Amino acid sequence: MYWGRRMNNDISWLNETGLDIKSGLDYTGGTDKYLSAIKRYRDNHEKNKDMILNSLGSKDYESFTITVHALKSNSKMIGAMRLGKEFEELETAARNGNTEAVEKNTKPALDLYDDLIAKLSPIDSLGEVHAVDEISAEIARETADRLLEALDDFDDDLSKELVSKLSGYPFRITQKEKLKEASAYIEDFLYDEAAEVIKQIYSSIE
Repeated sequence: MYWGRRMNNDISWLNETGLDIKSGLDYTGGTDKYLSAIKRYRDNHEKNKDMILNSLGSKDYESFTITVHALKSNSKMIGAMRLGKEFEELETAARNGNTEAVEKNTKPALDLYDDLIAKLSPIDSLGEVHAVDEISAEIARETADRLLEALDDFDDDLSKELVSKLSGYPFRITQKEKLKEASAYIEDFLYDEAAEVIKQIYSSIE
């Protein structure tokens, strides 16, 4: 199994970033996971920004919507509530075909995004950080495959063990809720329903 090292859990420097730290801790489930989520958020900045600008430039509003939807969730996960709201409004505008609002409001949202990323630069001093119970994408995919087999075999104990292990993957908020839904199905012996939920979130393991 892949395990990361325990990181320095000092988060006092986050007070200067404008993040809602309490919300971030509540969403992620603890200091280590919170810092790990912030590290991933910062590391994915250039990729996400390029995807937004490229899809906007090519008028690919479907790809634009997918990207800002993910950023909405990930921003809220780390407590960047204002930025999450900005991306949510862009998502709504794109879904409604309001291209004028999309064109007008994308740059201010990205400027705010850039500003937050700059404030998060101290996270780089932690190096490659992972919460102690966090699993990699490779392990998560293997676990999901084993879980689907266990569900197919109606193996209650193993299914519960594997869904718990899978919860160590840093899913976005929506996928975390789906995983909780699958766990509830397993508790009620609804294995087919649980399997369908696991299949839905499988593609989000990257």
